[in-house]
Amino acid sequence: MAGTPALTALRAFGAVFTEHTYPHDPTHPSFGWEAVESLGLDPHQVFKTLVWRAGHAPVIAIVSVADVVDAKALARAVGVRKAAAVEQAEAERITGYRVGGISPFGLRTELPTYLDVRATGFDTIYVSAGVRGHEVCVSPSDAVAVTGAVISAIAKPGPTRHR
Repeated sequence: MAGTPALTALRAFGAVFTEHTYPHDPTHPSFGWEAVESLGLDPHQVFKTLVWRAGHAPVIAIVSVADVVDAKALARAVGVRKAAAVEQAEAERITGYRVGGISPFGLRTELPTYLDVRATGFDTIYVSAGVRGHEVCVSPSDAVAVTGAVISAIAKPGPTRHR
């Protein structure tokens, strides 16, 4: 794939990354688990990019597919009292990506970004390349450098499987 805004941002930064595609199944109940299953990956190494509202401002929370955002932990990391996930339409409007393909790279508007600390336990992590069925594999340090992310403990264990 030539150029999603995510790939353009990674290339402009000079990040080292690889691309991984799979046929997206619109009937699959979970975009993240679809990537895990289709690519045969560890769900702790595949990360989802979520839009949350912390206080009154949108932020990006990046947590593994195996986890969910801990709202209290995210609020503490941001320095506000409360955080809540935004609705799908708002997430798409804010990021410029469709849900299931939201990438932390190349967002329509640069947002404060928080990457769960568990990402640092891997040499590389997988995140969306900006469209459903397309992932990029990148080092956590490049992910932080490109997004300006703050590394923080913002996740808690989620359901073991969505199917």
